[in-house]
Amino acid sequence: MATIPRVHSMALSKILGRIVAKADHSMPWSFKSGFTTNQFKRNGQCFQVADRSKPVVRKKVNQYTCYSTLKTLAAPENHVQESTVKRASQGVGQTHIDWWSEKLQQCRKPLTKDMMKRLKFNNPLGLDESLRGGSLKKGTKSAELLEMKGSFPREVFLCRTGDVYEAVGIDACILVEYVGVAPVGRKDSVPKAACPVVNLRQAIDELTQEGFSVCVVEEVQGSATGRGRRKERFIAGHAHPGSPYVYGLAAQNIDLEFPDAVSVVGISHSETGYCLIFASEIMRTFAVEDGLTEEAAVALLRAQRCHKLYTHVSLQFESTGNGSWGKRGLLWSECRKLQHDWYEDDPVDGLLSKVRDIYGLGGSAEFREILVPPGERPRPLYVGTASQIGIIPTSGVPSLLNVVLPKEANHLCVSYLKNLLLHPPPHRVAECIQGACAGFKGLTSPVPDFTCVSAAKLKRLIEAKEANHVELSRIQRLAEDVLYMSNDPQLTGVLDLLLEPAWLATGLRIGRKQLITDCKMLTSKLGQMLASEGDLDQERSQDADIPDDFFRDFEDSWRGRVRREHAEEVYREVDEAANELISAVKNDFCPIVSHSDGDNAKGLKVEICYSYDDQAVWLQGKYDKSLAGSDASRDAAIKGLVPAVDAKGKKVGEEWWTTRRVESALSKYRAAVENASVRILELLRAIAEDLKPKTEVLIFVSTLSVIAKTLYMHVAEGARRNWVVPTLSSTDRPMVLDDLVPYWNDPARENVQPNMVQMNSMFLLTGPNGGGKSSMLRSICAGALLATCGLMVPARHASVPRFDAIILRMMSTDSPADGKSAFQMEMAELKTILAEATDKSLVLVDELCRGTDVGKGSFIAASVIETLDRIGCIGVLSTHLHDLLDMELRTINVVQMAMGTSEVDGRYYPTWKLVKGACRESLAFEVARKEGVPADVVDRAEELCVTKMLYPNGLHAANQDDFQEKGAKRSDDERMTADKLFLIIARFVIKLAKPSKTQ
Repeated sequence: MATIPRVHSMALSKILGRIVAKADHSMPWSFKSGFTTNQFKRNGQCFQVADRSKPVVRKKVNQYTCYSTLKTLAAPENHVQESTVKRASQGVGQTHIDWWSEKLQQCRKPLTKDMMKRLKFNNPLGLDESLRGGSLKKGTKSAELLEMKGSFPREVFLCRTGDVYEAVGIDACILVEYVGVAPVGRKDSVPKAACPVVNLRQAIDELTQEGFSVCVVEEVQGSATGRGRRKERFIAGHAHPGSPYVYGLAAQNIDLEFPDAVSVVGISHSETGYCLIFASEIMRTFAVEDGLTEEAAVALLRAQRCHKLYTHVSLQFESTGNGSWGKRGLLWSECRKLQHDWYEDDPVDGLLSKVRDIYGLGGSAEFREILVPPGERPRPLYVGTASQIGIIPTSGVPSLLNVVLPKEANHLCVSYLKNLLLHPPPHRVAECIQGACAGFKGLTSPVPDFTCVSAAKLKRLIEAKEANHVELSRIQRLAEDVLYMSNDPQLTGVLDLLLEPAWLATGLRIGRKQLITDCKMLTSKLGQMLASEGDLDQERSQDADIPDDFFRDFEDSWRGRVRREHAEEVYREVDEAANELISAVKNDFCPIVSHSDGDNAKGLKVEICYSYDDQAVWLQGKYDKSLAGSDASRDAAIKGLVPAVDAKGKKVGEEWWTTRRVESALSKYRAAVENASVRILELLRAIAEDLKPKTEVLIFVSTLSVIAKTLYMHVAEGARRNWVVPTLSSTDRPMVLDDLVPYWNDPARENVQPNMVQMNSMFLLTGPNGGGKSSMLRSICAGALLATCGLMVPARHASVPRFDAIILRMMSTDSPADGKSAFQMEMAELKTILAEATDKSLVLVDELCRGTDVGKGSFIAASVIETLDRIGCIGVLSTHLHDLLDMELRTINVVQMAMGTSEVDGRYYPTWKLVKGACRESLAFEVARKEGVPADVVDRAEELCVTKMLYPNGLHAANQDDFQEKGAKRSDDERMTADKLFLIIARFVIKLAKPSKTQ
């Protein structure tokens, strides 16, 4: 987590105040400006102000200063009448207050519960006016916050107060509960809590991770009043899940860690199936995934975080075999976990309206739809498929994502590949990805670093004009990487192939020619403005007598950002002021400081030090007055010393000294540095303003770079593992996977049993326990999925047809919340598979009907494999139901395959080799012994097995038949003696069949 250095944080308000002072106040108010329609309500009338991402400062009753444009916006007098706090509170509505009340009911900490006792739910802040600090009278800080809260009623407000950010009322309770800060203030006052300035971003991160949105209120020095200078407060910015707080970043030398974008999700239902709408506030985009099955919808929901989930009323009319959606079902259960709300109207427009309300956007805020390239596209993975190959993390299942990329891959690459696998691309895009992988594999020329930066991060920072030199330099490198690829003979073809995947990921279609033109413009523009590393004219001031930390703290925050030629005046001003300070220190301090081990060192114990808190260079130490007179220059310097004072005029301490000349030089230097900081900040924001028209190009280029980096790293890891770039064949061709290995095994580091898989029909797969049936199904699924996405496959050779769906169904568990047993869940999944499978599908089913009795389960399995054969899909149905092998199935293309076994000394062992034929040996007893089941339990099981084999109808039934033939009767003792004799014989036979330990 990036933190702001303390000295920079303390200077931030001063810098912003300086910007305000320098602002041009001549710009008239205009309703035709490019601002969005956030509105302040004043006496029932509305006037437009800047977009909330552009902070607005209220300076006077009739003026608003926008930091982003450094302009003061003057409203007509009839539009700026002060609204009362009562009206602001009424505007929020009881609905939002109730919403906060529900959130507080989830708090568990004793401190939080104690604070909640002092809340009063009659205003959105929860302030009790009868308590200390609860006054909501006009002009108070609480009244000002309450008015701001009216525009963003469901956000936690953090207000800058000195060196902390303070929260009051409900917001204070949330801060204590989820950030862990301690409450402040007295027991008879309204609830208050605060976090230090340096911990602001960490506190915001913790709140947004819990699903809260945060509004940050900053303060600057306002106009002078009779009691001093009044503090002016303004909304500096907002933070939401997936969208961090960015205000002030342009002035900071930090690299903000930007999380993956989090969407607001809507779910509806139509004749074609379920529909998921993903709307991103930060990207101002939405994507529609239609015609989904219930399992596919759940997989997409589980694969990513959502800020808020809305369910459309159309779901209330959708019915399943188990009744209405609201009673049972996999999707219903998933939505219930995520705490959804209902909405009406058009599924898309209604959701976008909700997004505008959540984020406080104007009604005219536009969202761009992400339209994917045309062509046939495989259906998204079912939740069971994604879970059983580890794309969705599942306990005990090896993760496919952990092996397709090296461990050092960044989260952007992992996220891209995860989304690609969850919803495989159209076949034409998969062919482009396959071609790019082949191009990277055969590459001999050097490749660029492929700078990876979040497209959402760039868009947010550029639009807020908060992109610092770090991000602007990355943009320059992104453009340079594209130009390098376009000029390299081996990479230019790869660049062309990457345009289609970038189109799929962004919904933006930019041709090669336009892309090259825009990248040339970006490199030229940024190259002319940004400073280069190692520029000699960017070196900070330095002197042997002044601690280097002093100049570092003052100058490193702005030097090396832009070329000196664009700010020559302020650079020269700083250099002159620094030289004046150096001269003052040499003349006034150096004569006093001893640089030798002589007599002076024994008497004078002083040195030149940097006071970090006061941002000053002073003389520190005590001296012996008895040595005065030994040196005239030293005596003159000592007489000029005065006690050092802080910014408030208070004496710092007995050991800190300065001179009037040094203090004058310090003041000039501080002012020069402040002017330079302001000027550099203005230039950086001007660059961001110039880049705004190219925001879509930046999104496209950054996404293309992430894709290129992902595929290059994937090819490098695949080559290390001896994987192969697949061939994508037509649908009527068989799937061939030569020397297929489990994806979680590394052939480069361990011995792995490869298998030859050639499929053009359904396999009926049998084999022993632990013989590799489930591993074979996972391996085939992963190989087919990777090839369908155009990625490398864990095999020596791979030719995979264009599937329209890849379905893997393995073990099922019960769902008590839905009132379903494991077998019911299995049948629900089977219903979807049979309904969705086509002759272009790959269907893999592991041990069907294991949750019911063997007889009826065998019949169901037999009917299922007949149905899949009739559909014409290819795949595998593995089973231990050996009765299937003896049934006369009505199939045409079903092939019996088995996981092989080998016999050694009369005992069978799995070979993990796929062979033709059937295997009726389960090796159940051997597996039980291997896993440590007590020997007497296994022995008894073997005895029962032999009994069943010799007497299918039971031992007692055989004895009874014998008695009836002879017409004789036995007593109970005689019958028990016969039973014991048989068991003794059975144990003896089993013992003889086992190999001895010496063999």
